[in-house]
Amino acid sequence: MDEKIFNRVEKKYIISEEQYNILLGEIKQHMQEDSYYRSEVYNIYFDTDNYDLIIQSIDHPLFKEKLRARSYGGYDKVFLEIKTKIRGLAYRDEFLDEDDLIKDNNFGYKRRVLITHQDFDELVNGKTLCEELAARNVETKADLQIAKEVDYIIKKFNLKPKILVYYDRESFTGENGLRITFDTNLKYRNQNLKFLKNSRDKVFFKNDKNIIMEIKAKDAMPLWLVKTLSATHIYPEQFSKIGKIYETLRKEKNV
Repeated sequence: MDEKIFNRVEKKYIISEEQYNILLGEIKQHMQEDSYYRSEVYNIYFDTDNYDLIIQSIDHPLFKEKLRARSYGGYDKVFLEIKTKIRGLAYRDEFLDEDDLIKDNNFGYKRRVLITHQDFDELVNGKTLCEELAARNVETKADLQIAKEVDYIIKKFNLKPKILVYYDRESFTGENGLRITFDTNLKYRNQNLKFLKNSRDKVFFKNDKNIIMEIKAKDAMPLWLVKTLSATHIYPEQFSKIGKIYETLRKEKNV
């Protein structure tokens, strides 16, 4: 939870509880529960009044970037995160080979800065800049640079908090940076955007395939995992939580 810069290959899967139980048996033989094994994850996504960033993301461009604020249930801090995904390209100037492009890998690069909940309220109410907030508890020079990027993106696109998305997460870690997460009970709202649950929040999934599994790796997946995915007929999907929820809100004419 304390890491601030991430660079890895990411793949998502939508699975059933039956598939989850099979996977879990294999995972427990090869991986460990991480330090924050069970957590409630709250994300407030920033966007323009016309939801330009989400709409662009839905079109699956080669490059996409989003700004969100993340907090964890029972945790008194907020991560402001700039999340970049590049299809077939590494971050910024580094090109990958043709095999990576053919595989349609998504390379995620996330950088984030830590502030308090009170700081977050000041930021969204326009009382101060992220750079000033980061300076209050600066740990590294990178913190101030990331905070400047947050300020730049907010100003450039006139971003505001637009949608809250939250879920329960289970996390496992393995060798060579392998990480697998399972997200359940996906809910959302686009009003009263606080890091709290509300009885009127809407449930996203309506069928038995209602678990989001994400595999994040710095290198290739281990053979045991590849074989388990194949035997269980689990295949990667293009799935963005915020993108899918936006489409649902649009159908409901709530955005």
